[in-house]
Amino acid sequence: MTDLSGRAAARAARAARAAQAGRPAPEPRGSQASPPGSPVLEIRDFSVAYRTPAGDVRAVDHVSIDLRAGEVVGLVGESGSGKSTLAYGAGRLLRPPALITSGQVRYCGRRTVSPADILRMTAEELQRLRWREIAIVFQSAMNALNPVLSVRGQLTDVIRAHLRVSRGEAHDRAARLLDLVGIPRARLRSYPHELSGGMRQRVMIAMALATEPEIVIMDEPTTALDVVVQRDILGQIAELRERLGFSILFITHDLSLLLEIADRIAVMYAGQMLEVGSAGVIQHGPAHPYTKGLLSSFPSLRGPRRELAGIPGSPPDLRHPPPGCPFLPRCGYGTDDCAKVPMTLAPVTGSVPGAGHVTACPFVGPGSPAMPVSAGTEEVAP
Repeated sequence: MTDLSGRAAARAARAARAAQAGRPAPEPRGSQASPPGSPVLEIRDFSVAYRTPAGDVRAVDHVSIDLRAGEVVGLVGESGSGKSTLAYGAGRLLRPPALITSGQVRYCGRRTVSPADILRMTAEELQRLRWREIAIVFQSAMNALNPVLSVRGQLTDVIRAHLRVSRGEAHDRAARLLDLVGIPRARLRSYPHELSGGMRQRVMIAMALATEPEIVIMDEPTTALDVVVQRDILGQIAELRERLGFSILFITHDLSLLLEIADRIAVMYAGQMLEVGSAGVIQHGPAHPYTKGLLSSFPSLRGPRRELAGIPGSPPDLRHPPPGCPFLPRCGYGTDDCAKVPMTLAPVTGSVPGAGHVTACPFVGPGSPAMPVSAGTEEVAP
């Protein structure tokens, strides 16, 4: 499933246009492979606001994060925390009233000769980037598929829009994609309403992999599916990632799910990044009170029984965010000093140097309970 149809003259012309514009041109896969562990996507100081008559809603506020080659990064937080806005904004998929107010998004995949700044790309360059290099499994496959097109029509549309292949080759590739996600080829003739929820989700995953992208953004891909189908699809995602080597940015509000599939987990709240660390560190040594609250909100399958403890209160109004830590009104550890804390990620005290475990809370350590005992809650085992 490798695209070998590009001609040398066409590549040279694209390279010349890109050089004239001061931007890199894509190269065929295999010309340069991203070294394992090197970033394929770098998001730096990224901010997005929604313009409203009542004021700007600061949906993403100075967020920085990397996605490395072959890595699964989980992005977790409550609804409205800015997860999808961050991902769609980084791919420049947002429309007004959304506005990118600051930041840099650099992509460096296997088909690029040097890092490219997505925020400075032209419309033509973005068209070449999207789906060819960065693909998306949109939230809710029930609505993401076109109800009046067959599965074959939707897959071949994606393939022929981004690859120079004949109609017959596109049909063959579409059939192989269904093989890849475990759907019978006879379903190519089916329409979305004729498929189950799990099959529709698999079609969306097949569509995202149609052009062998470097990065796949999965926005809550298992929402509204039962736990059996959800586990089956997650297992298939892990298998495909292992086989094809793409990177995944996995967006969800279910932290328990990320503990199983993610290499690293980034915790977002009120448009800001509160904690980043490996899945093991987040599970066994969380540092931010918000992360601890998320961990205590679902039952453990092993170990002693414990009482579930939710997070009291609601997220702040992002038109008028509070000073300092945005979690302060809901935090059992909160003090007056928290209103003066700069929201910057710093290494967790006592963490292994170079481990990448960072938090925005300088007062609470990994050994602290989910909520302080003085706040009227019982200590929760990690």
